[in-house]
Amino acid sequence: MSCNYADGLSPYENKGKLGLAEKFDSKDEVTEKVSKLATWIQEAKHVVVHTGAGISTAAGIPDFRGPKGVWTMEAKGLKPEKDISFKDAIPTKTHMALVKLAEAGKISYVVSQNIDGLHMRSGLPRSHISELHGNVFVERCDRCERQVVLAAPSATVGQKKSGRDCKWGRGGRICRGQMRDTILDWEHGLPDDELALADYHSCLADLSITLGTTLQIVPSGNLPLSTKKFGGRLVICNLQPTKHCVSETPLHFFR
Repeated sequence: MSCNYADGLSPYENKGKLGLAEKFDSKDEVTEKVSKLATWIQEAKHVVVHTGAGISTAAGIPDFRGPKGVWTMEAKGLKPEKDISFKDAIPTKTHMALVKLAEAGKISYVVSQNIDGLHMRSGLPRSHISELHGNVFVERCDRCERQVVLAAPSATVGQKKSGRDCKWGRGGRICRGQMRDTILDWEHGLPDDELALADYHSCLADLSITLGTTLQIVPSGNLPLSTKKFGGRLVICNLQPTKHCVSETPLHFFR
């Protein structure tokens, strides 16, 4: 299903660096870094987590630029071996851990590039997240802008008309607008309201943590840098090197 989503996007050649080798820390290094991160979270007053496709691979949804990612395999004329439908995918331990941290007041906000809807299905409150690239389970009216959560993934991508009319009414009148999917295509700008909140929280944060993203897509990939710019701390957790750190370690700490 995620492959079908990628196929539905407009042709675009510049998809970034694909298939970079993954690097793994030793068990002792992981233990030491996790302990340090836990301390930083305890000390922080406003933690923002930035998530990418890498946190959903454990749910069976392939990423895009990993060694077996959708675009990496596409460049070889192949399809990923695993590709569960969005409807059948369930939130991973990472998704559920973020919910628990939010409930405990340890995480203030989540900024996600993912369209798979797993953050929503995990129970993370809508008030705690900006979904910058859309959500396959959400449609928006092109007239009144009311959003509707779907039981099944939208059949379209690229903010196209879904064929459903808006049923929202007010003052005895029905809107009669057209529902559209919320998934961005390459040429679309990020939704103003979602981006404004993401930028606000990123600037306010004294600790930003990125999980499972190579940070190649802008402006999403540059938002975590706002935290460091204003004196906060930045942690990048990714198996591949990112544009902001190319060392051979998957968990980078920036004071």
